[in-house]
Amino acid sequence: MSVRFVESSKLPTAFGEFEMHGFEDVSTGKEHVVLSMGDLSEDKPVLARIHSECLTGDALFSMRCDCGSQLQAAMQYIAEAGRGAIFYLRQEGRGIGLLNKIRAYHLQDQGADTVEANEKLGFDADLRDYSMVKNMCEQLNIGSLRLMTNNPRKLAAMESLGIAVTERLPLQTGRNSHNQKYLATKLGKLGHLLD
Repeated sequence: MSVRFVESSKLPTAFGEFEMHGFEDVSTGKEHVVLSMGDLSEDKPVLARIHSECLTGDALFSMRCDCGSQLQAAMQYIAEAGRGAIFYLRQEGRGIGLLNKIRAYHLQDQGADTVEANEKLGFDADLRDYSMVKNMCEQLNIGSLRLMTNNPRKLAAMESLGIAVTERLPLQTGRNSHNQKYLATKLGKLGHLLD
């Protein structure tokens, strides 16, 4: 997957002022952004989060997942460090899209777990593609990452892209009574590194 850089702008947030860098996937037209803070081109690993879009969690404050709280925690940690990047990838619902995610939620309301729901809709458990991160890193002169993630697939994806991850930092936040089954499924079926 190839993405082209479009433009950058300032993005003041509750956590501090970030720089927002826009990218467009040349084959699909999908738009992705990187939020950065500080000098990323320094020759030391960049504190980073690779975050797939979750409208329900990130913007609508859903408690069915831990996505929104992970995004906020990552922004807070980067602001505290004064340097870092969030790769915000437009891959709603682990790649199935928003409307299919609503269909999957309906199946979960009937008792399916998050993996079973995707599979009942004819999708793999996780369809996300992280290949665009390579182009984004090159554009922003990022040489290596200290990656905030619980997902071993992200680590494997970075390795396959030739992006060095010098450290994995757990990002366990947002656990509540509504997402216990979801988190248990991430642990048991998707291999996430959770306590």
